[in-house]
Amino acid sequence: MISADIHLHTEHRVGAIDERIFSGFLEHLGRAIYGGVYDPGNPRSDDRGFRLDVVAALRPLRMPAVRYPGGNFVSAYDWRDGIGPPDARPRRPDFAWRTVETNRFGTDEFMQWCDAVGTAPMMAVNLGTGTPADAAALVEYCNLPAGTSYADQRAANGHPEPYGVELWCLGNEVDGPWQAGHVPAARYAEQALVASTLMKGLDPRIKTVACGTSVRTLPTYLEWDRTVLEHCWDSIDFLSVHRYSENRADDTPSFLAEGVVLDEILNDYRGLLTYVKARKRSRHDVLLCFDEWNVWYRAMAKDGGWAQAPPLLEETYNVEDALVCAQYLHAFVRNADIVPIACIAQIVNVIAPIVTRPDGLLLQTTYWPFLMLREGVAGESLRAAVRAPEITTRHGDVPAVDAVATFDAATGTGCVSIVNRSTTDTADVTIRIADRTVTATAATVLHGPPKAANGWDAPDTIAPTAIAVADADGALRLAVPAPAHAVVRFTLAR
Repeated sequence: MISADIHLHTEHRVGAIDERIFSGFLEHLGRAIYGGVYDPGNPRSDDRGFRLDVVAALRPLRMPAVRYPGGNFVSAYDWRDGIGPPDARPRRPDFAWRTVETNRFGTDEFMQWCDAVGTAPMMAVNLGTGTPADAAALVEYCNLPAGTSYADQRAANGHPEPYGVELWCLGNEVDGPWQAGHVPAARYAEQALVASTLMKGLDPRIKTVACGTSVRTLPTYLEWDRTVLEHCWDSIDFLSVHRYSENRADDTPSFLAEGVVLDEILNDYRGLLTYVKARKRSRHDVLLCFDEWNVWYRAMAKDGGWAQAPPLLEETYNVEDALVCAQYLHAFVRNADIVPIACIAQIVNVIAPIVTRPDGLLLQTTYWPFLMLREGVAGESLRAAVRAPEITTRHGDVPAVDAVATFDAATGTGCVSIVNRSTTDTADVTIRIADRTVTATAATVLHGPPKAANGWDAPDTIAPTAIAVADADGALRLAVPAPAHAVVRFTLAR
């Protein structure tokens, strides 16, 4: 057994937590939409074709926003193909994934699906093969009242009231050579500035997200971001960041240290945002939108063979994957002052916590840390001082315990989320809150062998269970198994 101490003070605050860090991502890719969220004719679907079991599984996650329609898909997508009578919509070859897109599910269907789930749309525009004018036309279609051409088309399509979409992504991963319309940073920055200006000219209430670096190992890392930020700073609101974690080396201790890498990346961006704001002498802030994150490295086949909605990127997730996902959310909470938005990529079938087949639905291990943190995190992020022994990894020596804490002064409630990275030793964790007295606690834990996963024949192999918390002399103590993710929720005396 190892011992770890977590020291908290409710006045030691990082910043308010934006619940949009619990957002999702839905792309026209594989079975994410067709056979995932949308499956007309299936007994599990409603009369609009929406899978009701998927809706029911997503609702507890309370995703504040879902990004759509891509992803790589959006960089060769004409949004006009996905509106109007479904039977009249064109079938198109998709450049990104080499599949056939039927366009039966488009902008209007997505807006209705968002209402069904209880989430807000986060729209991406095509700045790969598309133009700023195309992007502005989509804003007109979605957000303007009837009386102009595209807004009238929306009304004619059965939706007289504007959708009021607030968040808009200015393209996707344009820094990547794999992307349709890939260009150097300076050229993208010019297009993004024009697009953001046109779009905000139509609806000044919207917020725009410019493309940052999509893969940290690209030679343009941070230089791309600096170029875009310096050119677009006063017109944009967020810069996107993407990362996918992998364990190809089957090195579990190093994989479970991914949180350290995430903190390094966010620290890089913290410095860059500070630098550009100072250099521009601006009072405007640009923050980070971590709008693609997940574990992804097994199901790498990206060629759909020109089939319609073939299975692509369908990962099976295990316990160690779930603990890495927990650490992504830890990083966002720990850096709440610069990360107000994050989107798990994706939500159904494609590298997703939810998997479907025609007759059922399966919750993967990665569903649970998202839910556990979503139920506990609120208010403000606290600076947690963690003392724990270290584990040797390829990222260096890292603490065996990773933890974040939050506190909501309005309700007097808070939580501590803990990942025990050790694969061998239970962590005897002591939580001390310096300025308040604990009046109530509850805790859950997700644990099991690192490679254990849920399957159709054993869907509940890995799921959260209650864990005991002792209150000893004002300190909270719990034993966190190896490896595991635990969330302690507490109420403090006012």
